[in-house]
Order: sequence, then C-alpha cells, then structure tokens
Amino acid sequence: MTRRVVVTGMSAISPLGIGLEENLKAVSEGRSGIGMITKFDASKFPVRIAGEVKGFDPSEYIEHKEIKKMDVFIHYAVVCAKMALMDSGFEITEENAKRVGVLVGVGLGGLPALEKNFHIYQEKGVRKITPFFIPMLIANMASGQVSILTGAKGPNTCVVTACATGTHSIGDAAKLIREGEADVMIAGGSESVITELGVGGFAAAKALSTRNDEPERASRPFDKNRDGFVMGEGCGLVILEELESAKKRGARIYAELVGYGLNSDAYHMTATSPDGEGAARCMELALNSGSINFEDIDYINAHGTSTAADATETMAIKRVFKDHAKNLWVSSTKSMTGHLLGAAGGIEAIYALGALKNGVVPPTINLEEPDPLCDLDYVPNTAREKKLNMVMSNSFGFGGTNAVIVFRQFSN
Repeated sequence: MTRRVVVTGMSAISPLGIGLEENLKAVSEGRSGIGMITKFDASKFPVRIAGEVKGFDPSEYIEHKEIKKMDVFIHYAVVCAKMALMDSGFEITEENAKRVGVLVGVGLGGLPALEKNFHIYQEKGVRKITPFFIPMLIANMASGQVSILTGAKGPNTCVVTACATGTHSIGDAAKLIREGEADVMIAGGSESVITELGVGGFAAAKALSTRNDEPERASRPFDKNRDGFVMGEGCGLVILEELESAKKRGARIYAELVGYGLNSDAYHMTATSPDGEGAARCMELALNSGSINFEDIDYINAHGTSTAADATETMAIKRVFKDHAKNLWVSSTKSMTGHLLGAAGGIEAIYALGALKNGVVPPTINLEEPDPLCDLDYVPNTAREKKLNMVMSNSFGFGGTNAVIVFRQFSN
C-alpha cells in the first residue's frame, strides 16, 4: 500500500514578514519586500537593493548561548522549524523521535560567517577565529541544529542544489516518508547571503537588477523591462506527515503532496536550455509521478526570476500544458520577495499552499509591459480569488538542476 504524504504545518521568514500569516497576507496584498541594502555599506556597489528580512530576533526561540554558535541561515531554519511544528500541533517525544526527520537545504551556506572570520583572521590572526566558525559555515548545520534543538532523531540530511534546493528538499523528504524511512519530516530551504561577496559575486555575473532608484519595482518577472533578479533571504519550511499518522492524531491537513519531478538540463552552468526542454520534462515528471492529468493543474507558482529565463519557463509551460496553458494562472512571488536562492523553493511552496488553502492566488507585481515572449496569464499586479484543486511550484537552479512539486486539496 502506497504511503500518502500530507502537509500538516508550515512557516515562513521572508522580506515580507516573519511567520505564516504575515507572509500569506503580504503576498495576497501584492506588497513588495525589496528595499535598500542595510546589512553592509553598498554605496559603492553597482547593486544596492535586496529583499532583507526585517525585525528578526532569534532569542525568542533560541537560547543566547546557542545563537552565537550559528550563522544567520541556521537561525532562520531553527526558528522557522519551531514555528512550523507549533503550526502543525505535532509534538516530538521520546516515543516518536526516531520517526521524525529533518531535510533543510541551503544554496550557499554561511557566507556571512566566512567573510566575518576572514576579516578577523587578517586583522587579528588565526587565534581570534571563533571555534564555532566551521559549524556556522557548513551547509548541513541547518538540518543539524534543527534536529538537535527539536529532538528529531530520524533521517537528517541536506540538499544543496542552488535555486532548486527548497523544492528538492521537500520532494526528497516526501520520498523518505513514502519509502517508510520516516513518518514526519521537517523540510524546506533557508538562506542568508546578502553580503559584500554575495551581492558582489552575482553583480559581477550581471545577474542582478540595477534599478537602485526604484527598489520596490526592481523585481519584475515576465515584464519587457526586467533587468535581472533581486537577492532575497529567509526560510520556508513545511511539516510533511504520513497520512495515517496525521489522521490518527486528528491533525489539520493543508494539502497532499502528489507529484515530484527532478532532472537536469545538462546544458550550461548558469543558463537554462533555450528551448525549455529540461524544465518541461521536469514538470512532466512531476505530473507522471502522481498520475496527474495536466488539465487538472489550476495554478503554477513559477520560478519567474525576472531574467531572460522567464521566457524559457513560459515556453516550457506551453510545451507541457498545450492548449490548457492559456487557462492556467501563473505568478511569480519573487516579484515581491526577490530571489531567496536556496530558500526560494521552500517559501514558494508555502505561497502555493496558501493559495490552495485560502483560494487567493498571489499576483506578479510590477508586470506593466509584458514581454511578447511571455504571453500567459501571470495574474498581473492584483491577487485573484478562485477555488483551486491542484497547484504546482517550479524551481530551476544553476548547474541545470530542476525540481517541481505538485499539491492538491486533500480528500480521503
């Protein structure tokens, strides 16, 4: 008998707010979280804008002595995990701990800690490097610290697949439940790399928007006048649970995870394959994994980065959904949050789940003059209400790595 996987909890930390309700309210209102960079002096940088998390205080959830052992992406993951567990009503106990796992991915890891400790080394010498430097830096410590501080003793691992990380994490976690390795998984992505090297590196690659005089209008997926993505930061985690476990404890069920696809373009280290073949095939894999008819998808939370790849994703959607593509609602919430890199798939899965739960599809803001190559219904500028049955979330990363997940309204 196939083990079914449902979502029983979720939480988000993003440029739009801290916590699930703040985030879902902000995306439904079409609010932008993009502003001037405050984390460092960016006055001499070609890019001076980003989507920063505001008002975050880890001490509400983490003891002070533990805070200093973690970099920011780990803070976000631990706090988000604790909020998601509270949302789910699931309590980790001695009896169930070995059946609860953690799979929290990150794209770049502890870049702030790396920069800070390198400066300390240069100025004060090797003896002044913090003994916590390596645990602050390495990618799997988001999962590790979540496990330690929640008591989850099941599978504990980490996905690092650039911009597809969060989606791969959720999909892979669902597989662990289906295969009987766990009953509950804390899954998603976390990221915080708005630093000199982070911004400087992407700027050197000509990947970022330079619309510094209009931060809130800089992220404009599918728009003719888009000029690159805007960096963001944050965390999005879901609680995945085996259906019988959820039913046994009377859990509220947000949705069922019914499809997951992953593959590679095998084309270029940063560019997507120009015909959209890899992305299209990944969407087809997700549909096929759940025996889903493409006509049953109501809404797609697009990867939609505000780059040239928007046209490629559009092409891929039309390739998969054929005539149904014109009936789909497609939107990019990166227009409001910026691109959260390794956390993007996690936060966007939550926005897709929010649309499914509340019947409110978030808009693509700043879509004023559509690119002629981007000719789908991107829900421009204003959210729309519609009862949805099935939603898809796309993530495509550097290295040609692709991930797609599908959720549907839960029914017995």
